[in-house]
Amino acid sequence: MQVLYDRCCGLDIHKDSITCCVLVGDQPPEVRTFGTTTQQLLALREWLESQAVSHIAMESTGVYWKPVWNLLEDGFALLLANAQHIKNVPGRKTDVLDSQWIAQLLRHGLLRASFVPDRPQRELRELTRGRAQLVGDRARVANRIHKILEDANIKIGSVISDILGKSGRSMLQMLITQADATPEAVAELALGMLRRKIPQLQAALTHRGSLGDHHRFMLKQQLEQVEHLERQIEAYE
Repeated sequence: MQVLYDRCCGLDIHKDSITCCVLVGDQPPEVRTFGTTTQQLLALREWLESQAVSHIAMESTGVYWKPVWNLLEDGFALLLANAQHIKNVPGRKTDVLDSQWIAQLLRHGLLRASFVPDRPQRELRELTRGRAQLVGDRARVANRIHKILEDANIKIGSVISDILGKSGRSMLQMLITQADATPEAVAELALGMLRRKIPQLQAALTHRGSLGDHHRFMLKQQLEQVEHLERQIEAYE
């Protein structure tokens, strides 16, 4: 079988350890184990450089490959392989070290590379995913607010499309801070086109004492959480 890379390496990466197999020409495979701290990763890099390794392959195991990739990408040609693809390649023996098997597959060009963006793109992805998670958290908090209101027999979620809009927040604040607020007084906080629905709002806000102190407390906590999440989303943007 044709050899594509004369000096290559396979990495078997785990949470706390990395098994490294280097193949150089016709020499026997050399296998070493390193930790995953930055100091150990730098020692791994130094050893690979001393072996004049040109190409390195590793499996895409969770997030554990990322710090290894970050410290090696500017000095070697790296390949990230899908773990399932490696398992599906025929000929694997149960007594072969994973790192040695990866190195052998890399040497003969039998690995399919997964796409790994460059560092700026990876950073942008992390930021956009972080923002998306915060937006999802905000939506879940909004759903909890709806559930609290339903439990208190307040049905404004059926009248207002966005309970966290300007009108909705003003109404929630009055419900939280003024236990004796009447449905008419709360409905008067409606703004713009929503004022056409004041009769429906009054009906939806009539709870006949079902809104208790514990409801007000929970609503206050959820609104504060929404505001905190919105500040974080703005920071990400």
